[in-house]
Amino acid sequence: QVQLQESGPGLVKPSQMLSLTCTVSGFSITTSYFAWSWIRQSPGKGREWMGAIAYDGSTYYSPSLKNRASISRDTSKNQFSLRLTSVTPEDTAMYFCARDPKGCSGVVCYDGGPTYEFDYWGQGAQVTVSS
Repeated sequence: QVQLQESGPGLVKPSQMLSLTCTVSGFSITTSYFAWSWIRQSPGKGREWMGAIAYDGSTYYSPSLKNRASISRDTSKNQFSLRLTSVTPEDTAMYFCARDPKGCSGVVCYDGGPTYEFDYWGQGAQVTVSS
């Protein structure tokens, strides 16, 4: 059974860096041709795909984050992580990690942008940006 679990601080100060980790069990994050995404949702806003890391370690980001996001992985722990710099209260949201079985078509990933066709999700981690 595939399970994902987000972890990280629930409170971050403005201008600092948000850091979250997703631990995956029951499935290897290096399995071809799956991708692993970060998504966030806040009250009054829709679901926003932030970016993903593919089975081969390649990364993809939403242009809306303006180079503030960084996704990495630790294959020995079967984890992938999100870092978001220069946070503001606008970054307050519930953050989710999810498996994306359709992000990659063979060796080509996110050629048409995010798919929003995730099949397994973490339970979510609330992050509040406040001083």
